[in-house]
Amino acid sequence: MLKLGLLLLVLPGMLLMGAYLYDLSLVEACLDSGGSWDYIEVRCDTERQHPFVPYMARYPLLVNGGMLLSVLGLLLCIAGLYRRR
Repeated sequence: MLKLGLLLLVLPGMLLMGAYLYDLSLVEACLDSGGSWDYIEVRCDTERQHPFVPYMARYPLLVNGGMLLSVLGLLLCIAGLYRRR
């Protein structure tokens, strides 16, 4: 139970961080080229300006689901470490 708990504690956060950094790299490349990132269409637009939309608002299931899995992993770690001796 401890190994599964550690996996669920760490893996969702790492995947979420990887997805966020990939998204951030796309935005930065667009801004460096002089464009404006359209968060709704997920593309670089050189003609119009677009408002910022937070990652949480764009991918709520990914963020909330990842955090819930991490909490479940924490609880499994606690249960795995708590053994009567």
